[in-house]
Amino acid sequence: MQTDPDIVVIGGGNAALCAAITAAEAGARVTILEAAPKPYRGGNSRHTRNFRCMHDGPLGPLIESYTEDEYFDDLMKVTGGKTDEFLARMVIRTSEECLPWMEAHGVRFQPSLSGTLSLARTNAFFLGGGKSLVNAYYRTADGLGVTANYEAPVTHLEMEDDRVVRVDYTSNGESKSLTPKAVIVASGGFQADTDWLARAWGPAARNFLIRGTPYNRGVVLSDLLDQGIEQVGDPTQCHAVAIDGRAPKFDGGIVTRLDCVPFSIVVNKNAERFYDEGEDVWPKRYAIWGRLVAAQPDQVGYAIIDSKAIDLFMPSVFPPIKADTLEELANKMGLPADRLSKTVSEFNSACGDVSRFHATELDGVATSGLTPAKTNWARPIDQPPYYGYSLRTGVTFTYLGLKVDERAQCAAGNRAISNLWAAGETMAGSILGQGYLAGFGMTIGTVFGRIAGKEAAAYAG
Repeated sequence: MQTDPDIVVIGGGNAALCAAITAAEAGARVTILEAAPKPYRGGNSRHTRNFRCMHDGPLGPLIESYTEDEYFDDLMKVTGGKTDEFLARMVIRTSEECLPWMEAHGVRFQPSLSGTLSLARTNAFFLGGGKSLVNAYYRTADGLGVTANYEAPVTHLEMEDDRVVRVDYTSNGESKSLTPKAVIVASGGFQADTDWLARAWGPAARNFLIRGTPYNRGVVLSDLLDQGIEQVGDPTQCHAVAIDGRAPKFDGGIVTRLDCVPFSIVVNKNAERFYDEGEDVWPKRYAIWGRLVAAQPDQVGYAIIDSKAIDLFMPSVFPPIKADTLEELANKMGLPADRLSKTVSEFNSACGDVSRFHATELDGVATSGLTPAKTNWARPIDQPPYYGYSLRTGVTFTYLGLKVDERAQCAAGNRAISNLWAAGETMAGSILGQGYLAGFGMTIGTVFGRIAGKEAAAYAG
């Protein structure tokens, strides 16, 4: 007979693995229940590339320094101040010790990057990407005796008073249960449940694409919220970026993201611009464009560039649409040709001195007398061939989640749930009220995963 573990970790991505490893190292017997099949294990973490990390000096692949206050200021800009400062600063400070911890547990980093991403100082990139990170952690967890059950979605957590007494899940078509001493929920948001998205956003959400795993359907989140576990975050807020409109409905991953926006003009289906494409460097602004596109007719946008810009951003997974004239490009993209020509002409006329153009930093090369303005990288679109991409809203994860304290513990009303902790995307709304900062989701998951693992092991011990 299978003996019940000390700790059940629900989910199989970065936060779940950090929790499982930490708990196992503390002597706990840990079982992971992962909804996905083994080849697709890892949740959204397998699509990630990097980890945002504070450091007072060079650290691993990171150059120079990235202070707590600078990191927090960057977070405040993207969230519009909608964050819990205490928890945010705790995550930021703790991130510095996480990088060497990650390396000690099998994660490898590539040398610092330069170029349009401008992240060599702030973000450490995984060698082999998120899939390599996930595989490294599973190898480490296996060596510590952690049991990983795949295709084992959790259906219900049975609560009695202030504790979880049973975890129900399915495996091989059978209903099963475990009665652990402690439970860690790290099973992500609800973005793969299109009906839930549509209830939150309205019918427009049915046009959204889901960048990440199709297994994050919010079943455990809904189950706990229905039982009175305290929630945090707005169901309409999410990490949503502008991705290639030709991406699949689910699981397209990070390669479907388009980085051309700062060097383009972006128009809606009426060939009208609707926002400043050059507002800030792309790592600080890419996450607002999903929401911007979502607000346009049919939830679609179109990025238009010329031959001067085609080599200034990371290549797209699908080749751009190419044409020798704007009219031909408009026809290929289903846009009104006369209106697109007029929009481009007005934009070109508003561009001024481009001699200070600098692709990898804010250059102040802006339009004049144009609404909306383009405040950086504003060069005329006038050198054929011309290129275009369709843009759709790509949802990575939702921000409605379980509210936690600094110990990653969940509560119901004014009482803590004695043996329930949460980590990763399922509690990220505690810190991300809106917007997103590149690499910060992995930081939240790593910090809170380790905290949850430590606290749960102490309780179970």
